[in-house]
Amino acid sequence: MPAPGGDCSWTSGVVEQPALHRGNVAAVIPALNEALRIADVVAGALAECDLVIVVDDGSDDETAAIVAATPAVLLRHPQRLGKGRALRAGFAEALRRGMAAVVTLDGDGQHDARDIPRLIAAANAYPRNIVNGARLRKRSTQPWYRRLGNDFGDWGIAWGCGYRLIDSQSGQRLYPAQVLALRDVPGEGFVFEAQILISAARELGFGVVSVPVETRYATPGSGELFRKSHFRLFRDLARITSHVVGQVVGHGGLLDAYRRTRDRAPMVFDPDQSGDRRTPEP
Repeated sequence: MPAPGGDCSWTSGVVEQPALHRGNVAAVIPALNEALRIADVVAGALAECDLVIVVDDGSDDETAAIVAATPAVLLRHPQRLGKGRALRAGFAEALRRGMAAVVTLDGDGQHDARDIPRLIAAANAYPRNIVNGARLRKRSTQPWYRRLGNDFGDWGIAWGCGYRLIDSQSGQRLYPAQVLALRDVPGEGFVFEAQILISAARELGFGVVSVPVETRYATPGSGELFRKSHFRLFRDLARITSHVVGQVVGHGGLLDAYRRTRDRAPMVFDPDQSGDRRTPEP
C-alpha cells in the first residue's frame, strides 16, 4: 500500500503531476562511509520530508548503525556498487511507497536540507521538469578545479539533453516520479546522474529548472569538517564525458543538435527572488 501522501500510481504515458509537498516527496540519500556527517544530514532531511531513505552503499564505518538509530528507512548494499546503483535502489523504494517525487542529497553534509521546500516550490511551478539544486550561492568557496569541471560537464551534458543547464553535476535534485520510473537508464557511478538528465529529456520531453542553493565546503577558518569527496575530477569527468559523447554521436545530427542546444537558455527559478525567474521555452 502507498505510504500516506503517496496516492498516485505512475505508468507510461503523460500523467498529471500532483501538487508536491513534504508528505509525497521522499528524500533519498546515497551514503558511503559518511559516519562523520550522516546523522546531521538525516536530521535535516527529516525536518523537511516525512520519508527519508538512506542507501548505504557498502560502508565499512558506522554509517549504517547511525542511520539505523534514526526514523529514516535504511537500505544496505553488502558491498560497494556505486552511486548509480544506490540511487536506483532509493528510487525504487520511493516508488514502492507511492511517492510522487524524490529529492536527492549527498551524505557528506555538502547540501542544506532547508533548500528542499524551494526545490518543491520550483517543481510545482514547473511540472515536467527535473529541478536541479545549482550551487550558485557562495560559489566562490567552491574549489577552482570543481568549478572548471562543472563548467565543462555542463557544456557536454547540455549537448546530450538538447538545452543548456547549470551545474549538471549537482547531487541535490528533485526528480518527479515519471523520471524515477524510467527503465534501463544506462550508466553507473556518477555517470548515472548525467544520463538520467539525457534520458528524461529524450524519452519524456522533460527539461531542467535550476534553483540556486546553498552548499558547504571545507574552507580555511570555517571550522566545519567534511570527508574527502568521492568524486575524482579527472577520472570521473572523463567517464562522464566519454559516455555523453557516445550518447550524442549515437543520436546523430551533431551540428544541428549543438545549434539547438545553444539556442535554448538555461532555466533558473529562485522562489525567494522573482527577478531571477526565466520563463521556460516551449
